[in-house]
Amino acid sequence: MREIVFRQRERPVYARLDPSAFACSTLAGQLADLWVDYHRKNSLKTVHAYPTAIRSFATFLDVHLPSQGIDAAHARLEDESIDLPAMIHAWGQNLLTQYPEHSRRPWGLERALLALLNHGSERELAVSERVRRRVAAPPGVRKASGQVLDEFSNSERAVMRRTARDDVRALEGRLARGRELLAAGRDPRRHGWLELPNLIWAARHGLVDSGALSDNLLSRNWSAEVREFAESSGIWPGIGLMGCLYRMLFPREIDLHPFRVLLLLAMTDCTSEELHSLQVPDLEFSTEGVRIVQTKQRAQRIRADFHMAEPLDAMPEESGDKTYAGQGAWDVPGLLRRLVGVNVLTREVFDGEPWVFTAVESRQRVRMEAALAAFQDPGRRFTHWLEGHSGPERPFPQGVSRPHDIRRLRKTAKTTRVVALGGTLTDLAGDDHNVRVFQQHYAHGTTAHVLAGAAMNRAQSKVFAKITGTPTLVRPEDQTHLGDPEVAAALGVTPQQGIDLRDGELDMGVSNCKDPHNSPHSVPGKLCHVAPAMCMICDNAVVFVSQLPQQLLLFDHIQRMRDVLPPKSWHSVWGRQEATLKQIFAECADHVAAARRTIEEQALTLNLPLGMRTEYDR
Repeated sequence: MREIVFRQRERPVYARLDPSAFACSTLAGQLADLWVDYHRKNSLKTVHAYPTAIRSFATFLDVHLPSQGIDAAHARLEDESIDLPAMIHAWGQNLLTQYPEHSRRPWGLERALLALLNHGSERELAVSERVRRRVAAPPGVRKASGQVLDEFSNSERAVMRRTARDDVRALEGRLARGRELLAAGRDPRRHGWLELPNLIWAARHGLVDSGALSDNLLSRNWSAEVREFAESSGIWPGIGLMGCLYRMLFPREIDLHPFRVLLLLAMTDCTSEELHSLQVPDLEFSTEGVRIVQTKQRAQRIRADFHMAEPLDAMPEESGDKTYAGQGAWDVPGLLRRLVGVNVLTREVFDGEPWVFTAVESRQRVRMEAALAAFQDPGRRFTHWLEGHSGPERPFPQGVSRPHDIRRLRKTAKTTRVVALGGTLTDLAGDDHNVRVFQQHYAHGTTAHVLAGAAMNRAQSKVFAKITGTPTLVRPEDQTHLGDPEVAAALGVTPQQGIDLRDGELDMGVSNCKDPHNSPHSVPGKLCHVAPAMCMICDNAVVFVSQLPQQLLLFDHIQRMRDVLPPKSWHSVWGRQEATLKQIFAECADHVAAARRTIEEQALTLNLPLGMRTEYDR
């Protein structure tokens, strides 16, 4: 049996591997020896990938080697009769069938096995040259991109926050009731084990374990108070009663999830890893707020951050906890004060590291101990907290979208922040990410897509609003009366503008313009720079029948552009103008023939600015 013991977050972690469990026990033992040596030589912080890779590879060889006519019991690293590179390749292909499409597990397991074999080749073990060349190469299994996590919906975020606040109030109320019972309790060794306050007193002083309860408190001898307490708690005698007694004084792991939820939603620059590793000395409270020293193990980074406290009058009325010490009840300083407060008695009774997320749980179902909440054991994960509030007549009647990953809360908080700040890329990236990291890990989210779509819609709406106008057609009998106040008002211009239009002072080539210095396509106050290219889709345009020759020439020019421009480009530049000209020609059908004759008799040509031909015709 190979075993490695190391400490992770001040807790002992055991990793074991038994080579005798496999038919190829000799080869499994050699790989296990490499794992132990590799771990010690490199002072690894985690080991689970390596024994898992060895077990998976050995299990595969137990089946694959006999199919090749090879006795698995005789397999060794130095045996050249075994094509080990081919076995590794076949094992990698088999891993792909065992895991989902986006899983990185096959790549990670093959990479871990190759690392051990490469370590062995460096130690000059008797491995073949083919194996040495293979382990020096990268894994044969492609590293999957992974299925990126999406944030929780806004409705789920709001319900989570409300539910977490209710749970925090319930926890504080339960602990307050426990302290009342503790104050009334006495030593049960002298005053009896049948009174609930005495049992709470015994839990506080470390007298309660499974043996003490079974010796002194048989279920048939429970008092009415203890029996009512047990029934209201929904527990079983013995071990269940021990846990329920302790939960009246100390928080459990499931009780700390509401604090995680609220803090991750409030601390957009803090990861779940940094929050989980906080200790009480890392928090420095003041009247202005709290200074937090955050440690990120993966990045090997330590940084300090300050969170301002919100004034009491800024707290929502729903909090109902304004009497709590500190300025804010539900801001970051207030939440951390309350989290530290629920574990004051825990730090008095139990020895250990002053973790902020300290929980008291049963160990080996015999005694209660305080340790850093792992949030990984059955019944204590984030998904169990969510499922506990899912179902009919609960906060989440239809459940919560999966996966139930605590990292989704951070993405939810960051996207909520960007909504408030306006929705730019740099807002989402924030101060703790660069734009590239945001693009890889945050830009895929639903909220980011919705915001990007909304930005595109706004931009397109502005463009469409400018190009959805149509010119006004003025017939010859009305053209002479444009200076009259009534006619000018009906056209939407002043009498002076009407006179200028009538006299040709505002002629832009293919049409006239009500106000060339107030064009929807140009900056107000400057002369329109897109005339006459955009006149046929502009509200300012006024068309006279006398200008039909130029419009016919423009129409002919548009038709020639069909043979020059790609269809998509032609439609975006000239499509709407063609439709507008066809509408004008339909309304002036009795004048079109005369306009065509005028073009031929006078040899008219279309006058287009050189810049327009350069910009629109290629």
